[in-house]
Amino acid sequence: MNAPARIETTEARDIAAYRRVRSAMPALAAGLAPEDLQAQSMPDCSPGKWHLAHTSWFFEAMILASQPDYEPVDPRFQTLFNSYYEALGTRVGRGERGLMTRPSLAAVLDYRSEIDRRMVARLNAGGLDAAQRYLLTLGLHHEQQHQELFLMDLLHLMSRSPLDPAAYAVEPRTGAPEPARGGRTRFAGGRIEIGAGAGGFAFDNERPAHPVWSQPYELDHDLVTNGDWMRFIADGGYTRPDLWLADGWATVQAEGWDAPLYWRREGAGWTVLGLAGRHGVDPQGAVRHISFYEADAYARWAGARLPTEAEWEHAATTAGAAFTGLSAEVWQWTSSAYAPYPGFRPTEGTASEYNGKFMANQMVLRGGSFATPPGHARVSYRNFFYPQQRWAFMGLRLARDIEPGTATTDTDEDGGFRAALVAGLSQPQKAVSPKWFYDAEGSRLFEDITRLPEYYPTRQEATLLREVAPEWAAEFGPGSVLVEFGSGASEKTRILLDAGRDLAAYVPIDISPEALGEAAARIAESYPDLTVAPLVSDFLHLDTLPVDAGPGRRIGFFPGSTIGNLEPAEAVEFLKAARTLLGEDALFILGVDLVKEPATLIAAYDDSQGVTAAFNLNLLARANRELDADFDLDAFQHRALWNAGDSRMEMHLEATRDMAVRLGDRRIAFAAGETVHTESSRKFTEQSLQRMVETAGWTMARFRSGPAPSVALALLQG
Repeated sequence: MNAPARIETTEARDIAAYRRVRSAMPALAAGLAPEDLQAQSMPDCSPGKWHLAHTSWFFEAMILASQPDYEPVDPRFQTLFNSYYEALGTRVGRGERGLMTRPSLAAVLDYRSEIDRRMVARLNAGGLDAAQRYLLTLGLHHEQQHQELFLMDLLHLMSRSPLDPAAYAVEPRTGAPEPARGGRTRFAGGRIEIGAGAGGFAFDNERPAHPVWSQPYELDHDLVTNGDWMRFIADGGYTRPDLWLADGWATVQAEGWDAPLYWRREGAGWTVLGLAGRHGVDPQGAVRHISFYEADAYARWAGARLPTEAEWEHAATTAGAAFTGLSAEVWQWTSSAYAPYPGFRPTEGTASEYNGKFMANQMVLRGGSFATPPGHARVSYRNFFYPQQRWAFMGLRLARDIEPGTATTDTDEDGGFRAALVAGLSQPQKAVSPKWFYDAEGSRLFEDITRLPEYYPTRQEATLLREVAPEWAAEFGPGSVLVEFGSGASEKTRILLDAGRDLAAYVPIDISPEALGEAAARIAESYPDLTVAPLVSDFLHLDTLPVDAGPGRRIGFFPGSTIGNLEPAEAVEFLKAARTLLGEDALFILGVDLVKEPATLIAAYDDSQGVTAAFNLNLLARANRELDADFDLDAFQHRALWNAGDSRMEMHLEATRDMAVRLGDRRIAFAAGETVHTESSRKFTEQSLQRMVETAGWTMARFRSGPAPSVALALLQG
């Protein structure tokens, strides 16, 4: 059946995004007293009231004031709430923001409401040019930066009180901490590319994408913990000048540092002040509130070093699944000075002062913290602070050099596979992500599955795609770029390429270099006028597209109901990230399987010829081939189950006897009957699909389903 067309306007999407982002900071301020929002604890921090006002001033100064005959809400606010923009006139000194008791908090909130009213009216009028659209997106990311600054500065203010007050009953986090995995991944080095590509939003300091030469290195899977730091303290870490850079040691002496900021020794242990008050230090938690000097000294004590920002970005891009706390725990210090990339060009106009003027005497941090708003962090994001500062949510992850002549036994992909397999098989319910199915052999077996009589999804989806492609491709626009996530053999892609006459480029993304290379070569041969830019990457941890992808509208393509393989929260995060990656005005064609009778589903995942079983078991065969494991494939059997409660098919590998499997230098025990959960394939209804895509910020503009056994295609609008 066909749902009515419902194309959301650009204006409506802009207004929804604006309101969503702007609502967050007032929510953070809602339970606080006016006094909490007025005081300023040090010149580096700003009062909460000022953050609320300055982020509103930004939209007024950068966007609203460009309108002819614009009348400011209050001309005096230009001086009061300008931060550092020399081109916009005089301003109150940073260290004196807390002295501005007028306007009152109520007046600031009124100002904020009036700016929101004017901005919504401006957005509703439409007609933003490219520069104004960039400033709008910049303003929203600027707002998100200040949401995190609001919390950092508030915590520092709380720390100045002997009462150890709690700002919140529960620490405001964007997600739960990840359990540690242990170990590290090796990277072979060589020529790597870092920086944000042309597509999607990025700050000017993240561009341009450019090549960097890297020596072989390895990066820890986990962040340094509070327990690690306690051992550093116990070993005299703050009293040994041999561990410290000269400026760092001078700072330790001058400031009397003996622990991270907000730590206090109480009896035989340590406590720490957080946004939810003072509590005992959690040894398993990631250490926070350390300066670059402290991070560098700790790394030296640990016999390691800090990664360069290029190493960090390369590891996060190519093997992101191997690492915990990558972007939602603490910002991670690197050894890189904050400097312009080769070919750096600041944003034109007043916003040119946003980043470039600070490119001296600061160090780069990568990742994101527990307080970083969802959708704000990117792999290419460059945060920066002075080396002595530590009130931000800062921590570290260790890197190590690989000695010359030492074999780098893991490729980047091997390292991620090894880490994911060890982590997954160490859980009470053993589980491995289905993305590791797809080496060259796994990709070949999956193509065989798609031709089985029981496996309906591929045939039904291809038929449906042929039906909708001419209509939907007409909306792509000139010079458009098709971006396929988890491309595999790219067979269904040809249907879109044939229909999309305006397509100028194709970016297939896959984790298997062999399968991707073969598929991309076939497409390039068949479509000689099409730019084919394959990208070997984990599409769940992707923040940039190839620089040669082209400037046209991005069209995401995710067929095969692969979205059903992701956990619900993971699927939403993927769709959010894809929306950011593809940029403004993107479209996204999403394929899903629909709920149907269990017998049809089970037959599709447990075929009579045993091809699906071979595909499932190939995961263990791959571990034997690539990771020096010794799985006995005859001791495992394929299981396909329908989980009605979660509306999903599940694939498992069941151990038929007790055994211990070697995985490198580890032994992993299996009991007879114990299973490894290798895949979940969620099935949807139109309603459940719509809920998911709207939660991720997309609009479901079209929904089409085919005849039984039914699958569906949805056209999403960004």
